[in-house]
Amino acid sequence: MNTTLQAALALLGRICIALIFLLSAVGNKIPNFNGVAGAMASKGVPYPKVALVGAIVFLLVGAVSIIAGFRTRIGALLLLIFLGLATFYFHDFWNLTGDDRGTQQIQFMKNMAIGGGLLMLMAAGPGKYGFAVKRTKAD
Repeated sequence: MNTTLQAALALLGRICIALIFLLSAVGNKIPNFNGVAGAMASKGVPYPKVALVGAIVFLLVGAVSIIAGFRTRIGALLLLIFLGLATFYFHDFWNLTGDDRGTQQIQFMKNMAIGGGLLMLMAAGPGKYGFAVKRTKAD
């Protein structure tokens, strides 16, 4: 595969992974702040309004950094932290039975797959098309 195609695919992959997080913040969490905080409280999230502000910051900073290819590894880590906590609190299939258990287990596994993509970004970095900081041997 040529390097231009690889770089374009890496950019497209970064956008695809980050978009779900960005849209979650701007399309749901910010406009429905009190409702989302209430849902978080009902799931036992401590200090739900404070946690939600933190989640929004992690979502926005993480997604934008991944899309831009700037500090991609840090952005992926922020989203991985958010994803891990959201998965633990909201997709706790191990506490459920019946159809709810199966539905939440699928959501849990979907989040595991997204987390795998974030881990790959942390390992590989943004690729050629991004604003990655170039380091010298002196760094």
